[in-house]
Amino acid sequence: MGRVTERRRVLRVRDGAVGHRSDTLVAEEPLEIRLNGKPLAITMRTPGDDFALAAGFLVSEGVLGAAEELASIVYCAGATDDGSNTYNVVDVTLAPGVAVPDITLERNVYTTSSCGLCGKASLDAVQTTARWPLADSPEVRLDPQVLAVLPDRLRAAQRVFDRTGGLHAAALFTPDGELLDVREDVGRHNAVDKLVGRALQQGLLPLSGSVLLVSGRASFELAQKAAMAGIPVLAAVSAPSSLAVDLAARTGMTLVGFLRGTSMNVYAGEHRLLLEATAAGA
Repeated sequence: MGRVTERRRVLRVRDGAVGHRSDTLVAEEPLEIRLNGKPLAITMRTPGDDFALAAGFLVSEGVLGAAEELASIVYCAGATDDGSNTYNVVDVTLAPGVAVPDITLERNVYTTSSCGLCGKASLDAVQTTARWPLADSPEVRLDPQVLAVLPDRLRAAQRVFDRTGGLHAAALFTPDGELLDVREDVGRHNAVDKLVGRALQQGLLPLSGSVLLVSGRASFELAQKAAMAGIPVLAAVSAPSSLAVDLAARTGMTLVGFLRGTSMNVYAGEHRLLLEATAAGA
């Protein structure tokens, strides 16, 4: 099975001193996801939590929403011409009676941030396929001082990042700031899928009482994955995209960007924050 990290020989130059050394890199390998034996998608990921990644991906596509809808996930033996198992191909089998939708076109329309399509079609696709409308979820109230400490708690939990410096992370917190789960991956969307997939396997969906924090920017794709999992709050340490803000506003999600210490921008859903009545700009 692929490893999370690999070693490579590099030439290091520091203040005029030159020498060779071994460096630790995060591993990146392709993962093919098959649905009931048919190829569905390929993503570049950090090996590990592959079954959760596949399950979370199918939640974001609207295929899965409960653990009982999933029959099995297995690595495909004989994935190569010589019959060996690369542990880079997984097959997801749905439970009997669970419909297999034709999601290829839908995915091209609304889940790939680089597909070149945007606007109303993308936003409508999420709203019409989401199983748990955020407007129907229990109200979550957030203290900005609690939000302010979440990036440090996420950073402290990034074990592989400490060794490589090359991973994104996603974490679930309670509204009180308790860390529920954290996943790392070379792709921020994969890290979120691993979180959501683990929650599906544990029967915890929808994640209506949680806060999702991502280590980078908040793209439309990440906002879409949060909405499909019933997550009411998405926070990012960097900037959101315009379509992510539009999606948050349309679905009733709270979207926080540039979360750095006590400084943050709230782009949508500010009603969930416990703000002073005399706040600047009020």
